[in-house]
Amino acid sequence: MFVKVGKRELELGGPHLEELRDSNDIMHDVVALRQRIADDGYLLLRGFHDQEQVLKARLAVLAKMDKMGKLARDTLLEEGFMADGSKSLFLGGTNEDLPELLDVLNGQHVMRFFDQLLGEQSLTYHYKWLRAVGKGDYTGAHYDIIYMGRGTHNLYTVWSPLGDISYEMGGLAICLNSHRFEDLKQSYGTKDADRDDIGAYTDDPLVITNKYGGKWATTEFKAGDVLIFGMFLMHCSLENTTNQYRLSVDTRYQSSREAVDSRWSGKQPRGHSNPRWSGKQPNGPVNDAAL
Repeated sequence: MFVKVGKRELELGGPHLEELRDSNDIMHDVVALRQRIADDGYLLLRGFHDQEQVLKARLAVLAKMDKMGKLARDTLLEEGFMADGSKSLFLGGTNEDLPELLDVLNGQHVMRFFDQLLGEQSLTYHYKWLRAVGKGDYTGAHYDIIYMGRGTHNLYTVWSPLGDISYEMGGLAICLNSHRFEDLKQSYGTKDADRDDIGAYTDDPLVITNKYGGKWATTEFKAGDVLIFGMFLMHCSLENTTNQYRLSVDTRYQSSREAVDSRWSGKQPRGHSNPRWSGKQPNGPVNDAAL
């Protein structure tokens, strides 16, 4: 089958795109998990979050969106169909009005996991990157470091789908081995979105693999699954080709002993200072960076 990765149609199982592999076989072996994420650059863990909690959070997010007039009338709330004329929504912030969501993202289960993975007490940024991606939209390929690189670089992203996400709904894709692309890390990876007014590297995934190597990988996701990766793993999303919102949230975790990017932590995180990024999602098909 063919899926839309960024602006490209790629064949799953073809020369440019394969399936992500999960790490559930080593879920309870922290040493093996550390080695796997060092080797592969990511961990796909099926059923990591409690599914019932995730679906409860999903309903809370959709209820908020419904009050905003973003959902289609005469459809089931939990299906998340887009209202006519609606577009993607970025709902980033502390999300204190969504306690059901914070129960998932700040709960003991995930914090204990990172305590063990890091070998010391962890913390999570107060700011959460909550997205409702609409039809025709996707996220361009990027390193997370350019958006949150003013603290420790030993920072992890956890991407959590809030509901089941088919290929057609546009889940995440990663560029395998891109955490080892030293030329890219030393060029694009040293940029700062606010300082350098730069966003996604490209919305064409083959621009990266043709220049640096590697291969893209994706999968379908279920509520409760997570994809965990560091700041220097190139990733993007598939295009949402359906009339349903793709709900997902990015959260960040690190050691409590290391420096924190103050833009994203505290009771009222200030976020981006660059007007180009303020108030909108800090990832997207913004430009093809000629680096």
